[in-house]
Amino acid sequence: MSGELIDELLDDARERMTKSVESIRHEFGSVRTGRASPALLDRIAVDYYGTATPLKQLATITAPEARLLTIQPYDKSSIKAIERAILESDVGLTPSNDGNLIRLGVPELTEERRRQLVKVVRHIAEEGRVAIRNVRRDVMHDLRELKGAGEAGSDDEHRAEVELQKVTDARIGELDELLKHKEEEILEV
Repeated sequence: MSGELIDELLDDARERMTKSVESIRHEFGSVRTGRASPALLDRIAVDYYGTATPLKQLATITAPEARLLTIQPYDKSSIKAIERAILESDVGLTPSNDGNLIRLGVPELTEERRRQLVKVVRHIAEEGRVAIRNVRRDVMHDLRELKGAGEAGSDDEHRAEVELQKVTDARIGELDELLKHKEEEILEV
């Protein structure tokens, strides 16, 4: 009985931690490295009729060239709001529009901008570590409750905590590896 509950808690922890890592991997894709990629604009939300709406729901985003992104809004009246959202974001790109299409030139990254982006990426990675630690904390709390309710022995609880720590360390290691690769990608000239 208690073994099944503990296994369920550990499986849940693994799943939630893996989702945190995947979320951070996705966020890393939205940080600019010097090549144009539609994923750069994934984090941008546009104030569309009073509602914060993800840009990719309002427009088609393409990268026709290595250093150019184009944004084709579905609703032409949203062009100004899209431009404002891009300018207010941390992507560091200046939009220009011709009334139908917004163009974003992706300049070469300066050394200073590269260092700023590394800080942004490190901050994103730290948020991921915190999310993973929060999952561990929640599951540890649940394990202690099981022990307190007499549904699990202290040996079972200890084994589960050791296993949980191994999972936590593995996921944080995975995150650190992603961070290392992203930093190399950003600093690559």
